[in-house]
Amino acid sequence: MPDNSFDIVSKVEIPEVMNAIQQATKEVIQRYDLKDSKSTIELNEKELTITLTSSGDFQIKAVLEILQSKLVKRQVPLKAFTYGNIQPTAGTRVRQEITMQQGIASEKAKEIVKVIKDSKKKAQAAIQGDLVRVSAKDRDTLQEVIALLKSKDFGIDMQFTNYRSN
Repeated sequence: MPDNSFDIVSKVEIPEVMNAIQQATKEVIQRYDLKDSKSTIELNEKELTITLTSSGDFQIKAVLEILQSKLVKRQVPLKAFTYGNIQPTAGTRVRQEITMQQGIASEKAKEIVKVIKDSKKKAQAAIQGDLVRVSAKDRDTLQEVIALLKSKDFGIDMQFTNYRSN
């Protein structure tokens, strides 16, 4: 019976995102090239979205670059974000929606489980809601599975948590 296990999760630390948004907002206000653009960065915690608004495509791209640099400095993975198209709004203003990924989508979870099973390692993988639990008899097998998963690109940010061994 497997005694060792770990969970594969994909989570974004909301407080870190909020801090990055505050820092980016300060920089946007101070930047000369964005002075009259009335650019804003808003976080919707319920829907896990960030909305950028500005006066034009160039300005919104500059605001996005500032936000991304602040997120990277706070160790928030950029893979956890899905970027929408830049859309025109009232007047000459434009906006862009950015969606945060919390948890692993079922298609990605199935993909992860398939990779583990196809590897012929003696480990079991089970989808449990928005995470994948991997268990095996020995810790070395779990380490090999982690190395295998890190070598593949699933298009999402993965963290390996809840490592348990007996």
